[in-house]
Amino acid sequence: FRKGPIFANIVLADEINRTPPKTQAALLEAMQEHRVTVQGTTYVLQEPFFVFATQNPIELEGTYPLPEAQLDRFMFEIIIDHLPEELELTVVTSTTGTDREPPAQVVGREDLIDYQHLVRRVPVSDPVSRYALSIVRASRPEPNGKREFIQNFVSYGASVRAAQYLVLGGKARALTRGRFAVTYEDIRALAHPVLRHRLLTNFQAQSEGVTTDKLVDLLLESVPEPKSGM
Repeated sequence: FRKGPIFANIVLADEINRTPPKTQAALLEAMQEHRVTVQGTTYVLQEPFFVFATQNPIELEGTYPLPEAQLDRFMFEIIIDHLPEELELTVVTSTTGTDREPPAQVVGREDLIDYQHLVRRVPVSDPVSRYALSIVRASRPEPNGKREFIQNFVSYGASVRAAQYLVLGGKARALTRGRFAVTYEDIRALAHPVLRHRLLTNFQAQSEGVTTDKLVDLLLESVPEPKSGM
């Protein structure tokens, strides 16, 4: 057995929507269980294990839609636009010369594991957790639902994994800002990257140009903060 590129701490799946469905399905076990099964033998992936992926948003030929189950495994969907002019110039000049600086290690494997444990130790109040869950639950179309925009434009809403990632992301965001508790603002700030790939819009939304980002905006406007908490 030869270990492939999935046996790494950080995996970059470039243009993941170009991989065929069989390959995408093979990633599910690795992303969820952090293990790989080949011919009945299970190999545990070394921690920490991260999967970063890019999608080509322009070309459709030769691409395959990602299944909802796999999309749900990604914590965030981040939209990267063109860089500012000066940064773009830096990219051009640094990649067209002969100088190549060797990469320097800035953090080790054990450090990353310690950071992960530290993030999970950040306290979050019950009202803040309920606020995150309320946003997620409000994204699901239901019979006699109160939010007309969800009923009209959403086929499937976010799963409970979205609420988990809102809280975990909020903990990490609080730490990076020198705070030791999650606030409502942390939840709101992460709502778009956590939810935009988890709201599956219907044909009516697509025909009217209603994006998932717009739906998240409406969700944040319609879901009130609990009266007590952070």
